Amino acid sequence: MALLPNENPGAHPSSSGWAPFALGFRPFFLAAGLYAVLMIALWLAVLRGSLPLSALSPFVWHGHEMLFGFAVAVIAGFLLTAAQNWTGIRTPSGPPLAALFLLWLSGRLGFLIPGLPAGWVALIDLSFLPMLALALAWPILQARQWAHAPFPLLLLALAAANGLVHAEALAVATTASLGLHLAAYVIVILIVIMGGRVIPSFTDNKLRSRARRWKPIERLVPIVTFGALLAALIAPASLVTLLLAGSAAAVHGIRLAGWHTRRIWSVPLLWILHMGYAWLVIGFALLAVAAGGIESAAGSALHAFTVGGIGVLTLGMMARVALGHTGRMLESAPLMTVSFVAMNLAALIRVGVPLFFPDVHFQAMVLAGLLWIAAFGLFVLIYMPILLRPRIDGKPG
Repeated sequence: MALLPNENPGAHPSSSGWAPFALGFRPFFLAAGLYAVLMIALWLAVLRGSLPLSALSPFVWHGHEMLFGFAVAVIAGFLLTAAQNWTGIRTPSGPPLAALFLLWLSGRLGFLIPGLPAGWVALIDLSFLPMLALALAWPILQARQWAHAPFPLLLLALAAANGLVHAEALAVATTASLGLHLAAYVIVILIVIMGGRVIPSFTDNKLRSRARRWKPIERLVPIVTFGALLAALIAPASLVTLLLAGSAAAVHGIRLAGWHTRRIWSVPLLWILHMGYAWLVIGFALLAVAAGGIESAAGSALHAFTVGGIGVLTLGMMARVALGHTGRMLESAPLMTVSFVAMNLAALIRVGVPLFFPDVHFQAMVLAGLLWIAAFGLFVLIYMPILLRPRIDGKPG
């Protein structure tokens, strides 16, 4: 069984060598894959009581690194790469990109090195997102691409959420839970925006189809998404949240149905993206159920957004973007289909078992964690040489 995806038969390797900092997706996608494996392996050790973490409480550390470690790395790689396409202006590469990446990495190490002062850990970790926002805003402002202006602002909102988590670590306020929920919801908004741009586009380009986009639905998407998530932050168990979250589930479900064609199921690089967006629909539906009084659905809603929406969709996006931006054919390696299935099973177990079989919640967490590790371990195995080597068509990036 071939490990590497098919290469373009008309292209030839440009040269031997390395290009880990040629464009933003390279270091951040690779780091996201590696850290996804390491982070969950450490989390399973924490659950067994064999690895204490002192910088933050274990559950806060897990949530923080899932969002500000793993998810932010994928977002950084995607946005730095996309911004160059949007604007025609080069985003950081070479030493500037390496410096930005090392800042992200320093934030991760700060939580794992014993004895570091919490203030220094906070200072280092909190500096990354504003720097990323600046690196993204510069080409957008230069090119006057105002349609992309929300992305740097959402990164600053993520930085504010990170500040709320660190405020609790510094014993300033008890705001870690608020910060983690805010971060998860901001990332959901980012996914909704990016998914709405790329999923129907990728589907149409590959299948030569035409996704259905209904103007009333597209107008409702930002309203119900923002409204439902804001209501969930302010009053999670309320009629307002129930109505808004239920409306968001319906609107996103209709949106996704418009993009769908049965032919996606023969293309793993497409169905993984559609499945990732479907987990957002499930997340909003469970948010409505939780608001209606079934408290056990609240945790499942959060994990539908994180393990499902974030985990599944980012895995699919990294797999697809890395091929396109290294000059390869958009055909995934057979083992990536195994990875995609494992990732969705991890989400299904993490979301469904606590809701329907709470007596085996701990075992479900372990099994979901192992499937997550398998999914991203396969990604690293297959994509490490792709991300480290130059483009096969000789072009920069």
